[in-house]
Amino acid sequence: MEDHTQQEQVSPEVHKRIQDSFDRQGLMSHLGARITHIGPGRVHIVLPSRPEVTQQHGYFHAGATSAIADSAGGYAAHTLFPEGTEVLTVEYKINLLAPAVGDRIEAVGTVLKPGRTLTVCQLEVFGVQDGQRKLVANGQQTLIRVTVER
Repeated sequence: MEDHTQQEQVSPEVHKRIQDSFDRQGLMSHLGARITHIGPGRVHIVLPSRPEVTQQHGYFHAGATSAIADSAGGYAAHTLFPEGTEVLTVEYKINLLAPAVGDRIEAVGTVLKPGRTLTVCQLEVFGVQDGQRKLVANGQQTLIRVTVER
């Protein structure tokens, strides 16, 4: 597994903004997902395995896999946005490459092309079993930056 201590970190203010926003997401809380890394243009979200996030064969459900991928990309983009703005997904496509199995799955969102209005991210989801990572899904996402009305 990657050593997150060697990865670039965001400022404490950006970290707090991202974590606070994530903590307000009902779906991520419902699923049991948590952010494990917040870097400039890169966010990791982990979802532990439990029966409530699986499908009938015992694999992680595609909906759970897609949901954490979408959030990882959205928050990766949000790390690059200024204070007073938010992020919304415009579209995403995900390819499910293998059954998602493991102790947990980990979504990694990485900004490919930041923009003033639209940002494009790469989405990857890995099944993690006994410290071994296997790519189980990948995709691409377009996000829009919106101004927060306060």
